[in-house]
Amino acid sequence: MSDNKTFIIAEAGVNHNGSLEMAFQLIDVAVAAGADTVKFQTFKAEKVIAVNAPKADYQQKTTGSDESQLEMVKKLELDETAHTRLHQYCQHKGIQFLSTPFDLESIDLLNRLGLEIFKIPSGEITNLPYLRKLGALKKRLILSTGMADLGEIEDALNVLTES
Repeated sequence: MSDNKTFIIAEAGVNHNGSLEMAFQLIDVAVAAGADTVKFQTFKAEKVIAVNAPKADYQQKTTGSDESQLEMVKKLELDETAHTRLHQYCQHKGIQFLSTPFDLESIDLLNRLGLEIFKIPSGEITNLPYLRKLGALKKRLILSTGMADLGEIEDALNVLTES
C-alpha cells in the first residue's frame, strides 16, 4: 500500500454465505474490478454473538425466525483451512487477502497467515484487549471509525501506538 495511491478494498465480508466456492468467486470479481485487496471477516461465532441474542428485524425478514442469530452467524464462519485456501487463492490471483478479525483468536489466525494489514471494525474501537493485541503486532492497521466519536478514536490510537 503506497502513501500516494488510493487503496481499493473489495468488501466480500460474509457475502460468501459460508460457501468457499462463492468466496473464490468474490475474489475473482474483486480482481476483475481492479481492487487492491479483497476483505473478508474472521470470527468465531460463539465469541461474538450471545447465545440468546435475537435476530434483528431485517435478519428475520431475509432469513426467517426458525434459527437464532448465533445459528445464522455460525453458518457464515470460515475455519482456518478455508482462510488458508482463500489466502493462497488471492496470492495466485495477484490480489491481497485481507480480513477483519472480530475476536482475539481470529487475530492469531490471521497473523499466522502472515497478513501485512489488519482492519479494525468500528464496533471494536473501545475493546482495549483487542486493540492492545493488534497494536503489539506492529502491523499496518486500518481503523474504521463509523461507530465512534472523536474521543474514542483518539483513545484507540493511543492504545494502538502504546502497545
